[in-house]
Parts: sequence; structure tokens; C-alpha cells
Amino acid sequence: MPILISKIFKGLAADQTEALYVGDAILSVNGTDLSEATHDEAVQALKKTGKEVVLEVKYMKEISPYFKNSSSGATVSWDPSPAASLQKQASPILSLRDLKEGKNLPLKMCYVSRKCLPSDPEHRYLEVCSADGRVPLFLRAKDEATAQSWFNAIQANASALLPRVKEELRAQLAGAGVAGSKDIKHVGWLTEQLPSDGTRNVLAILTEKDLLFYNSLPQNRDALNKPTHNYPLIATRLVHSGPAKGSPLYDAELSFALRTGTRLGVQTHLFSLETHRDLALWTRMLVDGTHGAAELVQEVSAACTWNGQDCTLSIHIDKGFTIFTTEPGLSKTILLQQPFEKLQMSSDDGTKMLYLDFGGPEGEIQLDLHTCPKTIVFIIHSFLSAKVTRLGLLA
Repeated sequence: MPILISKIFKGLAADQTEALYVGDAILSVNGTDLSEATHDEAVQALKKTGKEVVLEVKYMKEISPYFKNSSSGATVSWDPSPAASLQKQASPILSLRDLKEGKNLPLKMCYVSRKCLPSDPEHRYLEVCSADGRVPLFLRAKDEATAQSWFNAIQANASALLPRVKEELRAQLAGAGVAGSKDIKHVGWLTEQLPSDGTRNVLAILTEKDLLFYNSLPQNRDALNKPTHNYPLIATRLVHSGPAKGSPLYDAELSFALRTGTRLGVQTHLFSLETHRDLALWTRMLVDGTHGAAELVQEVSAACTWNGQDCTLSIHIDKGFTIFTTEPGLSKTILLQQPFEKLQMSSDDGTKMLYLDFGGPEGEIQLDLHTCPKTIVFIIHSFLSAKVTRLGLLA
């Protein structure tokens, strides 16, 4: 049997060639035939190569199903008995030892992808990673069709476990108090495009009020209550779904972008997904989630200064805009009140000023919010979008 490459150490010569893969059979070394060599003979041949090594390799498709796990760095051994080899080929059943040497990766909420993988013109790779991020696997199939078949099977079985994941998260959420959210609307993996042209896997949880990001699936209430990012849906906008002009993503057709208004300005995130079904689902869930959050929140308020007077701006999805002052021990004094229907224009300076024009005699209203106005601007847009959607449903 041929000598197979069982492990490639990152950063060393074999890895730097970008032409060798685990499972490749070494046919010759510097012209020395190793196709029938024993393991010891192959080791000795490699030791005598000097600084320059020329390998002739071949990927052995017919024996790849029997390739043993080599995470420990051990060399793959093969039974030299022809009879035993024939028996293995006729009955590809893993022994107990094979199973112990393998990896066990739970499918529940695992990450599976065919993107951001090693360069391969035949597209034979897929990546699978456990929900906790501790067991990552890069797998290479014999051809693209087989890789896609395995991807479909793994994703289908992982999706079947999603209801159980949601129930477990709901039980945790009941005691975690994450941003006041009470329900889990959706959960899934996204691939985020980073400004540095890299990517990272993000576990996204969509609640009734928030979009939460994690590095891995939260295993307890404490972890659930500590997302890496927490974006209120009412201040988050889906700006595109599908191909975007100049998108750097591997597959721009399966991408979407989100913008969120924060105290530090607008934050933009670009994500990609694996299938058109996933893209359609996330698109619908995010749009519906923003509208649902607007209906649930109903009203927001912010301290501001108008015409040199300290006051409060209140924005209600049904009652519209109200600017008022409140003196200690006295009821509030309304300075201005206008419905959404009267709003003709809104803008901001990106720093602290919000401009509203209701077409009234007072002209353009200039409000100093003392902080970045983007959060309020995005909330106004969400209220308007929810109201339009509401009218469409009732029409």
C-alpha cells in the first residue's frame, strides 16, 4: 500500500507549498519510487533528501473512506496482508479502534460551510465546526457533487435540531433578562465580512427586540446575557439583500447588509449565507423583526435642547412627535406636537443635531440631542416603515 500524508503542520514546508493535502499518496521522493515502500523505508528516504525535496503525489480516492484520523500526528498504518485489504474494501465498517481515533462532532447548532475554504478549483471542501467552536473540521470529498451532498445532509440534520435549540435558549432567556427580550425568533450562523477583508463566523440570535451576536452557542444564562454585540432591532435597518455593487464576498448573491444607528454613529455589517433559502429567511425575519419591535416599543424619548430651552423629545408610533418640558412638582408643558403624517423632511448633522420639518409656521425645527442623532433617526425610519406595513396589511 502507498504511504499517505496523514498530517500537514501549519507554517512548515508542506503547508507552504499549498499543493499537498492530507490523504495524498507519496509515489516518489526526488525520483526514488515509494509506491511499494514500507513506512520505515519511506521515512529513511525522506531523511536523506537534503534541503530540496521533490514529491510526486496522487490523491487516492478509492481508499479515502478508510483514512484514519490523524489529529495526534501519528502516521497512518495499513494492514500489509492482501487478504485483509480485500476484506476492508468489501466491508467498509469502522472498528471500535477506528471510532475511538476519530472525532465526534455534535450536529446540534453546528456551523457548516462551503465558503472561505482552501483554494481548490474542484470545489471539494466543506467546513464543519461544533456549536462551541472547539471541534473544527475541514473535509475534502472526492468531487464537488459529493461535497455538496455531504453539506446538504449535515445542514438538513442540523436544521432538524433547531426547534430543540430554540426551546433551550428560551428557557435560558427567561432568567437572563437580555435587553428585556422574552422570546427567540430565530437563531443561526452568519459569515461576517470584516473591514480587513477577512471573515468570521457569527452565531446570531434574533429576539423580539434585539439582534444578538455570539462567538459560539451560549451554554448557560450567564453566557446568553453577554453577547459580543447587541443591536436593538428598532434602530437597525436591512439596507440590501442579494448582490451589492462592488461586494467583496465570495458569493455576493447570498449576502445582506445591516446598518444600525448608535451613539457612536452608524455601524454597518455585511454578512453572507450558504443558501438562497437561508437568505430569504433571514431577510424576512429581520424586516418583520424591526416592525415587530417598533409595535412593541411604541414610544422612545430623548433629552434635547430647542431654542435654548432644555426639553424632551418623545416619538410615539401612533401619536407622533411631542416636545415638552417638565418642572419639578408640575405637569409637563407641551411646546410642540405633530403627527407623523405632517413630517415632510428629517435630517441630521451626524454629530448632535436633528432637523425636523413639519411644514408649519415655525419652519425647520433644530434639536440639539447632545449625542449622535443616528439612533433617533433610525427609530423614526422604523416607526414609519412599521406604519406603512400596518396600513398595507389593513388595506
